[in-house]
Amino acid sequence: MNLWVTGYRSYELGVFNSKDKKVEVIKYALQKKILEKLDEGLEWVITGAQMGIEQWTCEVVAEMKKEYPELKLAIMMPYSEFAGNWNEANQESFSIRCSLADFVGEVSKEKYKSPMQLKNYQNFMLDHTDQAMLIYDPEHEGKTKYDYEMIKKYSEQEDYSYDLVDMYQLQEFAEMYQEKDSF
Repeated sequence: MNLWVTGYRSYELGVFNSKDKKVEVIKYALQKKILEKLDEGLEWVITGAQMGIEQWTCEVVAEMKKEYPELKLAIMMPYSEFAGNWNEANQESFSIRCSLADFVGEVSKEKYKSPMQLKNYQNFMLDHTDQAMLIYDPEHEGKTKYDYEMIKKYSEQEDYSYDLVDMYQLQEFAEMYQEKDSF
């Protein structure tokens, strides 16, 4: 099974530092959810490279591969030179995440030209995955809204399921994470 993982950008969660406790909780949630998917036959985690959930997913999967070497990570970008306008620190972070992947690719070989490239990216991700997992809450909108709406619409027409990890569930994961640390 191939799983598309996406979600909030770091700034949408108020995270501006990788040492923020929220990042630890989110990574914990990602790990737990990916472990569930491994039991269902997960082979590939396919994600983008946006700062936030997608890059944290790369880190989590890379760490999990030590124990689950059969797990694979693909990073797909909607267009070439995806991180070209990012500052140096973010470009370095992007490069590090890409080095963790088993496969890195671009849906469009051209630089950004139009929103159609983003739509093509969504279609590519839907066509190449069996399920999606979003760290996203429709009551707290962010840029992931567009992926969520596309996934939701697609799942109504095709045999495609998705998991939404909303703010309530993230709070539950935060409590589980705290309990884990208190022992």
